[in-house]
Amino acid sequence: MSTVTVSRWLATVSRLLVSGVCCAALVVAGAALAKAPKSAAKNSASLAYDVDTFNSAHDSPLLRKGSNGAAVARAQILLDRAWFSCGEIDGRFAANMHRIVRAYQAARGITITGTVTAETWAALREDSSPLLTRYTVSAKDMAGPFEKTPVDMAERAKLKALVYESAEEALSEKFHTSSAFLKQLNGGRKVEANNELVVPNVVGTVVPAKAASIQIDKTERVLYVLDAKKQPVAGFPISIGNEASDPLPVGLMAIKNEVKNPSFTYDPKLLKSAPKAAAKVDIAPGPNNPVGTIWLGLTKPHWGIHGTPNPANVGHSETNGCIHLTNWDAERLSLLAKVGFKVDVKL
Repeated sequence: MSTVTVSRWLATVSRLLVSGVCCAALVVAGAALAKAPKSAAKNSASLAYDVDTFNSAHDSPLLRKGSNGAAVARAQILLDRAWFSCGEIDGRFAANMHRIVRAYQAARGITITGTVTAETWAALREDSSPLLTRYTVSAKDMAGPFEKTPVDMAERAKLKALVYESAEEALSEKFHTSSAFLKQLNGGRKVEANNELVVPNVVGTVVPAKAASIQIDKTERVLYVLDAKKQPVAGFPISIGNEASDPLPVGLMAIKNEVKNPSFTYDPKLLKSAPKAAAKVDIAPGPNNPVGTIWLGLTKPHWGIHGTPNPANVGHSETNGCIHLTNWDAERLSLLAKVGFKVDVKL
């Protein structure tokens, strides 16, 4: 980070109030990786962001991989609002953000650097909406049901639904962030009914122009939604199959079906890493189901584009074949993509 960037960041901090897999799978017949523990890297400081200060700041430092802090969080929220998702909003400029900044720059005709340049800031700031907002936790948010997700698939199969584990997890996904960063935004303020929380302003953004197809960049691990003129209108980070055992094939496929809140059949015969003694079982729907809240089945048998119970892993882990997005990005993709859409996989 440059001296100027550090100075600007310190000035911003001084104004803050300190307180404190795809699985080779069908929706009804397939396989998934066991759910990994949810985790998200933490920022170096626990800050309660003052909404007015955060929203009024119009600094535009050069941001690159390794940058951290309020300016990064602002850029992530602006990208998310533009439907170019970094995955979890967390104030950290890591690999997913680098990929999506490049994707956004390509879509907007900006010099592709992978860094948030002055030109990139100017394009992002065409959106003048507040970037943080206040949200009052409702009784419905706290009602659940919430239940710990077992690691063992046979134990998961006993559950009537694969629900969120906590209200914190549910609200983090609602606002496209990690539980750790949600806590940092609020200085550790408790998530309970009638409490007001500070959250990213990412709900209810304008749906992009009409989409026509999907393009997947294997090298960048980015899924683009294209309009009729082949111009990107949205971009999402993805996890894809291991190149040695479950490579995503280059070429054309198509979306053959869409299922919301899909159930899932865990079939160890289709999963190379499954325990030898594992049995075939059906897993009930829910956000912590192995295929998340949306399934877009592809014309390649057993493969699909879908959500995941592990948003922190998207873009950073390998799958057993399918294309994984965060649940919220899979749901946004489903608003754009329709059955019959071509899916063009490129290197």
